[in-house]
Amino acid sequence: MKKSRGRTGRKRRRKHLQSFMDGVNSSHKMEYIKLKKWLKDRGFEDSNLRPAQFWDTGRGLMTTKALQAGDLIISLPEKCLLTTGTVLSSCLGEYIMKWKPPVSPLIALCTFLIAEKHAGEKSLWKPYLDVLPKTYTCPVCLEHDVPLFAENTGTIFNYSALEWAWCTINTRTIYMKHSQRECFSLEPDVYALAPYLDLLNHSPNVQVKAAFNEQTRSYEIWTNSQCKKYEEVFICYGPHDNQRLLLEYGFVTMNNPHSSVYVSSDTLLKYFPPLDKQRNAKIAILKDHDFLENLTFGWDGPSWRLLTALKLLSLGADEFTCWRRTLLGDVISVRNEQQTLNITAKICHFLMEETQHVLLQISQLKSNKENLKKQLALVEALRLEDLKILQKSAEILCDLNMATT
Repeated sequence: MKKSRGRTGRKRRRKHLQSFMDGVNSSHKMEYIKLKKWLKDRGFEDSNLRPAQFWDTGRGLMTTKALQAGDLIISLPEKCLLTTGTVLSSCLGEYIMKWKPPVSPLIALCTFLIAEKHAGEKSLWKPYLDVLPKTYTCPVCLEHDVPLFAENTGTIFNYSALEWAWCTINTRTIYMKHSQRECFSLEPDVYALAPYLDLLNHSPNVQVKAAFNEQTRSYEIWTNSQCKKYEEVFICYGPHDNQRLLLEYGFVTMNNPHSSVYVSSDTLLKYFPPLDKQRNAKIAILKDHDFLENLTFGWDGPSWRLLTALKLLSLGADEFTCWRRTLLGDVISVRNEQQTLNITAKICHFLMEETQHVLLQISQLKSNKENLKKQLALVEALRLEDLKILQKSAEILCDLNMATT
């Protein structure tokens, strides 16, 4: 028997597989060495987190010790944070303070990033800029004529540069409230880029506490979850569904407990006859009580809001006066309950068919559009998650129908 098939070989293979699953340490790479030195010069000390490449999430941070609930993940000094204060203290500051009308804090940060990136070796922020993504997968669509400066600044402040800077800020900043400055527009100044900390990836299954500590003058993240040694450390960007994650951050997470499939009012209403004399009154009631939006299917089936909207639309002529009780969740009649479930099941199956059609289109595009493969793969993942949710909802509705007949 070959040694590779024996106990030692199995252990070696398990160790190799586990190493691959845990992630490959990237701290030896020059860009991370320079970043850590740059951060150390600004007061940041860390011995537990290592940049690594993970098979499922890509680049992230690995812990070299087991983390317990209540442990500090990272503490990044204020000097390491890039904020509008950083922009105003730079050579751009005097121009931004004089600009009329005032620019937004977001545009000020975008301008600074573009200028610093163009400065190259002269930039004080070069070690951080060097580890930022070169491109993003956010489906952001800014207008090509976004006004930034009155004069023509040539090839430096072009659309692609603004798009890169905007995506950098939108996907990587931490929330940090700053006092309102007269030189900025009235949009909230709540952005701070956090070098190294922004390598932490998102998981909907962890809980953290994050805030700026006024005593230590550092931005700190504390974990409420456990993490084994050499595993990737995750934080939670918020209870976002996959649509929000894709739009804001350019990724989706599989089996996201916050994901749901939205039902448009057009889809909702097409299952009810236009000849219903109370139809317009029912729609008006739903609109007045905000029941025509946020109607969803989730992992636990149709939402209460969706069922309530459908129950009201399913009210018979002799039941219409009970619409207030319907909005409160009361059972009006067996007929109303049954019709609601039947129409909900029809909507669910319609959305399943629609999603399957879109997945087929994506599959065809992937074979024809090589340059869009990465973006199409993200949309495909989003739609596959939608299909799973709808299939789960269909099963739940089938069980409910059987229970009521």
